[in-house]
Amino acid sequence: MKPLTLLLPALIPSWNFFDVIAPSPRIEYALPPSSKPPKDGWREFRPRPERVPAWAMLGRLLWNPRWNETLFLVSCAERLVNTPTDHSQDEIFSRLAAELRGAPDGADAASWLSFRLVFVSREDEAIQREVLFQSAPRRLADITVR
Repeated sequence: MKPLTLLLPALIPSWNFFDVIAPSPRIEYALPPSSKPPKDGWREFRPRPERVPAWAMLGRLLWNPRWNETLFLVSCAERLVNTPTDHSQDEIFSRLAAELRGAPDGADAASWLSFRLVFVSREDEAIQREVLFQSAPRRLADITVR
């Protein structure tokens, strides 16, 4: 009975779990050719799929380390906007570099990496995009992967 009482709060979350409900930041990255901040060429990091089959959703209830890491990155992004720290920026750079170095599309050949945090919201019928943070480019080879 004791394990069930410990597990219930995780299965049935409190409605007071979130202090504020606000748009979640999206992480976009660019691979500029030099150390100059990029103006275009931004791509969303780990975009959400349009559809997820029911069997995949059920499997994700039990095992989904990639989504857990994505939630950690969102947490780092929120902290970076509210109270900027090198730690949050380093964590995002590290996760981006790890994924891009192993990408089959040749992204690991780029020598520089930059990211920005974009908040997307809806006002009436229009979608608003606001860039709240943009990192200075870092040399991809110098980023420590954790």
